[in-house]
Formats: sequence, structure tokens, C-alpha cells
Amino acid sequence: MSGVNKNIVILISGSGSNMAAIVETARTHRWQARFGARVSAVVSNKAAAQGLAWAKEQGIATAALDHTTYASREAFDAALMAEIDRHGPALVVLAGFMRILTPGFVQHYEGRLVNIHPSLLPAFPGLKTHQRAIEMGCRFAGATVHRVTSELDHGEILAQAVVPVLPGDTPEALAARVLTQEHVIYPRAVERLLAAA
Repeated sequence: MSGVNKNIVILISGSGSNMAAIVETARTHRWQARFGARVSAVVSNKAAAQGLAWAKEQGIATAALDHTTYASREAFDAALMAEIDRHGPALVVLAGFMRILTPGFVQHYEGRLVNIHPSLLPAFPGLKTHQRAIEMGCRFAGATVHRVTSELDHGEILAQAVVPVLPGDTPEALAARVLTQEHVIYPRAVERLLAAA
């Protein structure tokens, strides 16, 4: 990640609240001045993703690629890589990007690709993490920032946050509590990566 411009490309599928937390932290912690880093683009697989509109308002380049219009997962990932690579990314940050990525995509960005997952990995990879944590009787849940490898939700852990599972918790209530911690640990983990580069 040497050089003056460490561009960060963030991928989203929905509201982009983690993306917004990273953008706000980049501004308040002066990533441009300190690390030569900025969020240069936000890309979504859904044109209606609310996060795209917010990113546009911040003056960030945005793009939407509808995965349903591609013949295969590989074809979509190839188009996605072409869009991301236009920005010369030092980091590609998955922030609620609801697509399983092909091994070719993951390999292309090896060492530059990070994700946040709403569980304390290695527990509960995949979907419905909060419901599964409650059903298993877990007393704690949380979120994990990790490097992305070709194995789902499995790469090196960069940061974790723990929240209690409360009596009578619903998956939605637990998810909301975990999300507040995601907004803290994800920008912090990205900043550490930039500082170490």
C-alpha cells in the first residue's frame, strides 16, 4: 500500500451503515493527510441500495452492477473487478455486500480484501448468525473484521467486538446492538491496516 494515494473501494448491498461509519472516520481522523488514504468509490450490486445515494451526497464516486443481468457468478465478478480496478484500490472493503465471491475475485485482491461478519468467528459463519446464537443459548455474540479468503468467513481476524445476549433477545434486537459495535471496530481495523502499510 505504498504511494501517496491509498484508494479504498467499499462494496455494499443495502443501507451502507458500515460504509458511512468508515467514510465519517476517514474524514474525522484525517486519513487523507495522515495516510494518503481516501474512500474513492462505493460499488453496489443493487442500484436501489440506499448507501449509494448517501455516498453520492458525500462526493464519492458510485457505481451499481446488477448481478442478475450476468450469465454467471464469474461474469459478474469479472465486471465487478473491472469497475473496482478503475480506482486502483489499496483496500477493498466489504460492508454488507451480500454476494459470495468467486475464488478468482478473492485471489485478485489477496491481502487487500476485508469483510465484517456479525458473529464472533469462527462461530456462526454464513447467514442468520443472531438467530443461531440465540437458539444455541450463547451468552455473548458480536462481530468480527477479517481478511477474506476463498473459504467463507474464515480469514485472519483483525478485530472483534463482544456484546451480551440478553434474556428475551430477538435476532433483530441483538443485530441492532451488534451493529453499533460494527460501526466502531470496522473503521478502527481499516485505520490500523492503513497505518501499518
